[in-house]
Amino acid sequence: QVHIVESGGGLAQPGGSLRLSCAVSGSLFSIYTWAWYRQAPGKQRELVADITMSESTNYADSVKGRFTISRDVPKKSVYLQMSNLKPEDTAGYYCNAGGEKYGFWGQGTQVTVSS
Repeated sequence: QVHIVESGGGLAQPGGSLRLSCAVSGSLFSIYTWAWYRQAPGKQRELVADITMSESTNYADSVKGRFTISRDVPKKSVYLQMSNLKPEDTAGYYCNAGGEKYGFWGQGTQVTVSS
C-alpha cells in the first residue's frame, strides 16, 4: 500500500515559480514510475510529467522547458519545480504512482496562477 500527500500549491503570479512536493509512505517507492497530473475545472485530467525508476523523464509539451520533475529516493519524495508559470497552469495537481488507471493517488494540491 502507498500513501501519498502533496503540498506546495498556492497562488502565484504569471512568470512566477512554485515547487510541489509529494511525500510518500509505504514500500517499493523506487520501483514505481512517478507522475504529476493536473486537472482544471471542466477539463480532462492530463499528464504533466513523469519519472521512471531509471530516472528517465517525460513532459507534456505545454510544460517542457518550464517544469522539472525529480525524486529523492531516501526521502521517498517526488517534486515538481514549476517556473515561468502561466494562467493556463491553474489546476489541481495530483501525484501518482504506478500509472493512471491502477496506480495510487494523493488528494491533490491547488495551483492558481493569476495577477
